[in-house]
Amino acid sequence: MITHLSLCGIGLNYTYNEVDGVINWQNARCKVEILSHPLYDHVFDIDEMLHVVEAFIDKIYHSTVICQAYIKALEDAVVVLDKISMPIDTKDRATMLGLVKSCIRMKFTSQFGDLTIDLAIDATTIVGVDLGQGLREVDIKNYIKVEKIPGGQLEDSQVLKGVMFNKDVVAPGKMRRKIVNPHTILNAPLEYKKEEDWGVLLTMEGEYIENLCVQILKFKPDLVITEKCLSDLACHYLSKAGVSAIRRLRKADNNRIAKAYGAVIVNMVDELQDFDVGNDAGLFEVKKIGDEFFAFIVDCKDPKACTVLLRGASKDLLNEVERNL
Repeated sequence: MITHLSLCGIGLNYTYNEVDGVINWQNARCKVEILSHPLYDHVFDIDEMLHVVEAFIDKIYHSTVICQAYIKALEDAVVVLDKISMPIDTKDRATMLGLVKSCIRMKFTSQFGDLTIDLAIDATTIVGVDLGQGLREVDIKNYIKVEKIPGGQLEDSQVLKGVMFNKDVVAPGKMRRKIVNPHTILNAPLEYKKEEDWGVLLTMEGEYIENLCVQILKFKPDLVITEKCLSDLACHYLSKAGVSAIRRLRKADNNRIAKAYGAVIVNMVDELQDFDVGNDAGLFEVKKIGDEFFAFIVDCKDPKACTVLLRGASKDLLNEVERNL
């Protein structure tokens, strides 16, 4: 029987014969599993830890008993760390620069100075939300997105106070690609759910789509963004009214847009209210970078979501920068 023992980041594999009660060390294999984290720059010696474990394994101690002992040691270590730790002011940029610099001093991006440090601090400062009682939540998984676009210089990388996604407007020749201070409606489905009788429903579809567009245009939006489909008829009515539209946006991007500048995601057009329309963005613009189009909603007044735009010579370089970041 092969038993695997995990001790504080150490994986210990050994062969144990339950019948004879003998441990075969000839086929034993040991490996160190060091977490891929910037703080783990120091190589530590595990010989002593393995030496201590060997004595208990020779006495046929169960692996769970040994693990519990190491967990207790870990808890004691945390208590010691709490005693020797010192508070820092997260609003002091100089202090934060020194702290983050200590994390990446041995990383690839350290050769570019404070570039990665500034990106990290700016991004987390934007999305941070004060919860009270000295607590601050920074949701880097949902509200900070890293966009890697090959080309340009690494120094061109920046933190956008808003959202960027790989989309173009539905009708490029008829819809505006640049809108200053856009009023935006999120996630209003503009398509008709067809049934079996196509002949009868053809007229009903036109009336239904026109009614939806009329309800949306009452709020005088400049931009409509939906996670779902946008029919050609709806596209015609919107473009005729001077409204740009983006369809089939990912839900994660839609949530970040709502978080960035105050819009509310509404699934039914009938439920639209004035306060659902987002108007805190400074600029909506579609740019062509390389062979693809990217939509930018930036210069938001009080964004709680952002995009870290990384530029560089190759994808390998950008992947390494993202890992360091």
